[in-house]
Amino acid sequence: MIAVIGDIHGCYNTLVELYNNIRERYPDIPVYSVGDLIDRGRFSYEVVNFVITNKIYFTPGNHDYMMYHFFKDSQSVFAHSWVFNGSESTLESYEKVEAAIFNHIEFIRKAPLYFNLSDCFICHAGISNYYKKILNPDFKNDLDSLYSVIYGDYSSDHGVLWTRDSLLNLGKLQVIGHTKHQESTYVDEANAVYIDTGACVGNKLSAIIVHENKIIDTFGQKTNINDII
Repeated sequence: MIAVIGDIHGCYNTLVELYNNIRERYPDIPVYSVGDLIDRGRFSYEVVNFVITNKIYFTPGNHDYMMYHFFKDSQSVFAHSWVFNGSESTLESYEKVEAAIFNHIEFIRKAPLYFNLSDCFICHAGISNYYKKILNPDFKNDLDSLYSVIYGDYSSDHGVLWTRDSLLNLGKLQVIGHTKHQESTYVDEANAVYIDTGACVGNKLSAIIVHENKIIDTFGQKTNINDII
């Protein structure tokens, strides 16, 4: 049994409230996040620090990778994209703790792009149906065979950080963020659940509890206005 939190986007106060609610009901289970820890909201530094301190596992989102590439590969598409996708609020959150940013981008670099767990499969944007034509027909029996596809194509429009495509049914529950919905939304055809519920635009931060590929509980924490204004 695990908890998975949706896209946080710098909404630190909201994250703390949601995390405490999860721990009150499920004190001992591992907690994961689908990434996009930073940008948009006001407290990106505090969010990353909280994730590290509380040992929350996460798969980086496109925003996390944009920050990483901005400092490590300034000529990349990721780096150039960050300028137009929320970098200002993130850089402001690190103004008084500038040294921390390098520890944090290293933390992002080391995080895996997916978790293939017994309870579910977690990644940021999902595994696109686009890849079905190039995968072994028996891939559902060995989901770690997706490794080369995920890591070899993560920067493309179909990749695990960016895709808005319909998703591939992996034969187990796929938990993703990236594409906003008002509520956590399950898509039966893909056996996938979207849990980005727009914390950074004033809706709420969501989490689900998953056990053996079944969603057994849900949480929603209304965005704390101090996180976005």
